[in-house]
Amino acid sequence: MSGPLRRTGAAVGYLLALLVGEQRVLLPPVAFLAVLGVLFGGDPGPPPTPWAASALAIYPAAAWVALVVANVEDPVQRAVTVTAAGGRGIVATATVLVALAADLLMVAMAVLLPLVVGRYAYPPATVAMGAVAHLACASAGTAVGLLCARPLVRRVGWSFCLAATVVVVTAVQPWLPPVGAAVRALSSGGAIPVGPALVGLAAAGAAALLSWWVDTRR
Repeated sequence: MSGPLRRTGAAVGYLLALLVGEQRVLLPPVAFLAVLGVLFGGDPGPPPTPWAASALAIYPAAAWVALVVANVEDPVQRAVTVTAAGGRGIVATATVLVALAADLLMVAMAVLLPLVVGRYAYPPATVAMGAVAHLACASAGTAVGLLCARPLVRRVGWSFCLAATVVVVTAVQPWLPPVGAAVRALSSGGAIPVGPALVGLAAAGAAALLSWWVDTRR
């Protein structure tokens, strides 16, 4: 394994250990699981329509996770981490990777729960649609969270207020990709929303890149 990859892996492990130790990162997945319990606890209807609600719910949950991951250290601690990791780029990469890993966990929760407790058949194509649509919404939430966190927004309180505002404003726009397009595909039973998922992942990567750029200029 090359040096940058090894350092990135070490930074990912450090952030995961720090987040799990502080337990704050557990709150968004637990809250999302509670939402899933409400959505799928009764008879939500045939797939993939019920996933439209959980895909919309994963959007703010993923933004919350990204905020927690990006703001887990204060600026002084982050400076020490950057020095130990070998650069701001490595820490920025590790941050988005940890956030996306949490997204994948929540996507798995949303997709698997109705398969276990649901009363309907879920063909492979339908499961793929649900997974891709949730990934699109979750990665978009990660992008929002990273854009509203340090180093772009320095105060944690303002970070959460700004992220909540962005999520609320964008979530109610059904035409707006990737979230609106993914939810619309689930509601209408359309094609697998691969395009929105790619847009969401690209947005998360661009948000991490912007965070790195701003951090290097300060």
